[in-house]
Amino acid sequence: MINKINMKGIVIILMTMPFCALTQNDHDYTIKGLNAEVEIIIDQWGVPHIYAQNEQDLFFAQGFHAAKDRLFQFEIWRRQATGTVAEILGSRELKRDFGTRLFKFRGNINDEMNHYHPKGKMIITSFVKGVNAYIDLTKSNPELLPIEFQLLEIMPQKWTPEVVISRHQGLLGNIGNELKYGRLVDLIGVEKLKELVWFHPNDPVLEMDEKINSALLHEDILELYNAYRRPVRFQPTDIAAEFQNDKDQYRNLAFAERQDGQKAELEELYTIGSNNWIINGDHTQSGYPIMANDPHRTQAVPSLRYMAHLVAPGWNVIGGGEPEIPGISIGHNEFGAWGLTVFRTDAEDLYVYDTKPDDNSRYRHNGEWIKMKTIKESIPVKGQKAETIELKYTVHGPVVFEDKKNNKAYAVKCGWAEIGGSPYLASLRMNQSKNFEEFREACNYSHIPGENMIWADKEGNIGWQAVGISPIRSWSGLVPVPGDGSHEWNGYREIKDRPHVYNPASGIFGTSNENVTPREYSLMGEISFEWSDPYRGDRVMEVLSSGRQHSMMDMASLQTDYLSIPARELVPLLQSLKLNDEISIQAMDYLDDWDYNLDPHSTAAAIYVAFEDELKRQMNDWLIPDKAKGMITIQMKKVIDFLVYPDSKFGDNAISGRDEFLLKCFNNAILGLSEKYGSSMKKWTYGGAHYKHITLKHPLSNAVTDEVRDKLEVGPAPRGGNAYTVNMTSGNLNQRSGGSFKIISDTGNWDHTLATNTPGQNGNPDHPHYRNLFELWARDQYFPLFYSKKKIEGVKSEVWRLKAN
Repeated sequence: MINKINMKGIVIILMTMPFCALTQNDHDYTIKGLNAEVEIIIDQWGVPHIYAQNEQDLFFAQGFHAAKDRLFQFEIWRRQATGTVAEILGSRELKRDFGTRLFKFRGNINDEMNHYHPKGKMIITSFVKGVNAYIDLTKSNPELLPIEFQLLEIMPQKWTPEVVISRHQGLLGNIGNELKYGRLVDLIGVEKLKELVWFHPNDPVLEMDEKINSALLHEDILELYNAYRRPVRFQPTDIAAEFQNDKDQYRNLAFAERQDGQKAELEELYTIGSNNWIINGDHTQSGYPIMANDPHRTQAVPSLRYMAHLVAPGWNVIGGGEPEIPGISIGHNEFGAWGLTVFRTDAEDLYVYDTKPDDNSRYRHNGEWIKMKTIKESIPVKGQKAETIELKYTVHGPVVFEDKKNNKAYAVKCGWAEIGGSPYLASLRMNQSKNFEEFREACNYSHIPGENMIWADKEGNIGWQAVGISPIRSWSGLVPVPGDGSHEWNGYREIKDRPHVYNPASGIFGTSNENVTPREYSLMGEISFEWSDPYRGDRVMEVLSSGRQHSMMDMASLQTDYLSIPARELVPLLQSLKLNDEISIQAMDYLDDWDYNLDPHSTAAAIYVAFEDELKRQMNDWLIPDKAKGMITIQMKKVIDFLVYPDSKFGDNAISGRDEFLLKCFNNAILGLSEKYGSSMKKWTYGGAHYKHITLKHPLSNAVTDEVRDKLEVGPAPRGGNAYTVNMTSGNLNQRSGGSFKIISDTGNWDHTLATNTPGQNGNPDHPHYRNLFELWARDQYFPLFYSKKKIEGVKSEVWRLKAN
């Protein structure tokens, strides 16, 4: 344990750390486990460019340096992956650790590692050795530990390959929706559910099998699964006494965060995602293809993603990925560039079993009573003795809930439990692809998550491949099914058989989590029924198809575009209304001259977004039956369709009823803005301090004192956009999700790559690269991600030399 010290002491200790002494430039360390010297040049934006003489040392150094920059993030990842969070946070985390162990990969670890690359075992074990080498360094130099270890009074523990291949943080599937839809079928019926939810492109069968008692689905069936998947949250009692937040303040902060999160979770089902696009040289100023990608996930500090440049014989790849995973998920090598967005793929199913009345460990399957397989494990718990648990499995997968009173059991079948289900690791093969055929072959190993993988190369080619493990099933996959043997998967579809294109005639292709499957695709029954609203994708294609020759700055402008297509649809409906009070007329004057851009300095944007939010609130309150409220939200596409094509729901005179509804929402929105921000509309700026903004919260934020919180959090900064703009800034007033990492590559010159990664590369709050990229990102700006060593040498801030022992 580290001795407790006061806050002033922490500052003094951390200010003497070698990380902060960037003026020294060079750091030489002799490291056990290396075969030869490795040079790591860190540029002024915090990106490590790693030069190794062999592959083993390359991934050893990647693990070492990533652990150096993100050690606390690594330790929490390790504890989530191993089911040992209760060891530091106590019994409240037992359900998480139970769920983690229940869903742990239990196949052959060597086969698993070698799935991702022919040298997968070497790569992953070398990466792990590098992580552990840095952890060893902190044991002899505890001053290297970031502040979080001192606050929690813990030390980092060693990694194993099993930690790397954990699935806990992946975008795994739709099991939560599956249970929810089953419950909604019971509560409001199939017809009403289909009226409220935008299922497409096909019409799914949602009727429940008669063998399932849907009234029993309202138990907390997925408690263990959800506990396994949720982020770690800390409380004041977890923190060293002198740094604990006041309990009342903590409760207020935690309550506000929960309220914010509950609102966001419903909407993010349809809005969270990513953008990527490729255009060939016919559409660019350089004459070469351009690839752009901005993956959207939760905004946090430290950033989810981490950037690096890996150079060794056979490897020269740069870009971003999750720091705990070797290789580069999104970026380019010397031949081509690639990026990803979510291609919704249903690789999970909830099975319902009859269990034997006199022996609940047996379940009915194919006419026989089959005994569940069991594994006993012990979970260490802070402050008390270890907890012994029993993990149960059926032929389909982990048993997540047992209803012994009604002789039922529930299990989750997961495609990602198969070999190859660790998120993003298959990008190791992509890192060495030389052309689209090799890239597609690499994609064939990318099981999780379901993604739109795009490619652009310096030879002028562009292409798209939908990836993800895709079960072949004979039902929709959207509601629970009997586990009696009547609903079995018939294997998996080969990934290369999923939708793809190569050099489309238009020379343009983009995805924003909407359905982009060609209508002529023959296996539409295996395509998801749930997709994001089309507005981001529509805007991207609108700009790319404008006929101009696009520059890199055009692409940066598009990634940060704030134009709202929903506003362009809805404002004309408002402009036809007869307003009858002065304040609403004044507000409408702003909208009459507006360009539909949700600019942070815009009053019109503030007025429109308040109206849009009120519109969605009112429509959800009106159309969703009381017993289904809080379970679903009406997707924006549905909201707009209801208003543009009004029907009997608005009364005998559909248009008049629609207009009355719009007027009510608009007046309510204006009244709300007046109450919050005063009567002067000039002060109603969208990016105002209490309107649209971003403060990046640290996992420890709510648990610590104000002084420590100020050190950990980053922001605030004004923001524009919302959930439906290309620059996706979520539907919350404090931006909760969006693109923290962005990259744009001109394949004609690899030094012509732009990137950003908020708030910074380093996870140590006292490091200069902890928040150095935040203002750049908040202003929608980029830095050059240089590839050639000459360029990199010109912007270096420090050099680490790791020497073999």
